[in-house]
Amino acid sequence: MSTRHILLGLLATGPSHGYDLKRRHDERFPQARPLAYGQVYTTLQRLVRDGLAEVEGTDSDGGPERTTYRSTEEGTRELTTWAREIAPPAPFVTNEIFAKVVVSILSGGDAAGYLAAQRTAHMARMRELTAVKTGPGADLATVLSADYALNHLDADLRWMTTTGSRLTTLTSEVDAR
Repeated sequence: MSTRHILLGLLATGPSHGYDLKRRHDERFPQARPLAYGQVYTTLQRLVRDGLAEVEGTDSDGGPERTTYRSTEEGTRELTTWAREIAPPAPFVTNEIFAKVVVSILSGGDAAGYLAAQRTAHMARMRELTAVKTGPGADLATVLSADYALNHLDADLRWMTTTGSRLTTLTSEVDAR
């Protein structure tokens, strides 16, 4: 995920300060990792440096001083270009789970036990996400982001089942090299 482009997208709705951008990010992307305030402000500084956003002003509103940012025309163009780009499918097929299975085989560990434990963790996360998406007041953004994660977890589970059924052959191949 591109924090830079997400913030530009949030600025497309109008000028905002960093605190408001962080809050809106966390609301709009409820299942994503929440942004840290430092990440928001660092990204805003880079957007200003790169001419994609600019400082509109500062206000205190009775509290601490806050800087308000707005997107520039160049920022709007970059956001439009980015939003139209097709996200490339994963270029590499090795993931952490697969790497741990192979390393477990190489080190004499219990690859089957690891897959079983990983399956348990995936199932627990799937139950959490299902509860979130079916919970009272779950909005469509929450449901869609949970569905996205659930589909990926389901694909992982199917892969783990296939890999588990092929562990003997994989172990032979890994040990032969």
